[in-house]
Amino acid sequence: MRAWGSVSLVQPLTGPHADAATYVTQDPFQMTDPRLAAVARLLAIVDRLRAPDGCPWDRAQTEVSMAPHLVEEALELVEAIDGGDVDATAKELGDCLVNVLLVCRIAEDNGRYDLSRVATLAADKLVHRHPHVFGDATARTPDEVLATWEAIKRRERERDGEDTSALSGVPRNLPALQRAARICQKAVAAGFHWQNARGAFGKVEEELVELREVLPLDKLERDTRPELDDEERSKIEHELGDVLLATAFLGGYMGLDPEALCRRAVQRFEVRYRHMEQGLGGTLAGRSLHEMMAAWGRAKLAERLGATKETQG
Repeated sequence: MRAWGSVSLVQPLTGPHADAATYVTQDPFQMTDPRLAAVARLLAIVDRLRAPDGCPWDRAQTEVSMAPHLVEEALELVEAIDGGDVDATAKELGDCLVNVLLVCRIAEDNGRYDLSRVATLAADKLVHRHPHVFGDATARTPDEVLATWEAIKRRERERDGEDTSALSGVPRNLPALQRAARICQKAVAAGFHWQNARGAFGKVEEELVELREVLPLDKLERDTRPELDDEERSKIEHELGDVLLATAFLGGYMGLDPEALCRRAVQRFEVRYRHMEQGLGGTLAGRSLHEMMAAWGRAKLAERLGATKETQG
């Protein structure tokens, strides 16, 4: 058994995946690895904050009180990644890491679990679910990897007496479009899918037809915000929801993240709206629809010209 520093290259699995074969790491890390030193320093700082004479705020936190912070930091990280800002992304990743380490320390103080157990479970799971890397299995494409991953998760759920549906394991409190993308991904991996993306697009067209059939067109043409009766509202909610789901699935078939696409579309709308607003003196009050649409067109043109200059630069 070779070793590098004090860390063995041969690591037996522990915990729920202990039945898997012993694996050998492909890329041994050195104990002098600067990543380890940086994480050790951060861990020491978190421990100091939770010490009896540490920070009153950090000492007052619980796993429950930290949960919203984890969500908030994750969302800020996504925003930084979307913005392409390297420094902001690194900063937000650090904030996420601090929150994870703090939750682990809080749990350790309460005798529940610690960072060692969390890291060990994560490492064991990664090895167990990558037999094409740490075992004898073969997976040559991302789709094959996903199918293997889902099959292993299903066997784990069967072993533990949990929900064995191919769609299980997707948190219900995920943003709706993000959850739709994950559900689509799981359904496709299980074999429930169109032959190609054209079939998914056809489903969008089908759902649009069904939506049009339940829309009270006379009310749409007459009222800015139509007054709908209960039956109309129920049918429209149903069909419009199906349209949104079908478009999210289409994104999945094309390898696009509908949640990210929607975020970017909202960002574009906000930029254009603000540009239009400024072009009309800071307010839309008293402006005609013709004036607003003309200003909107100018905003779109300015956006395209800006993108062109950025590409050329």
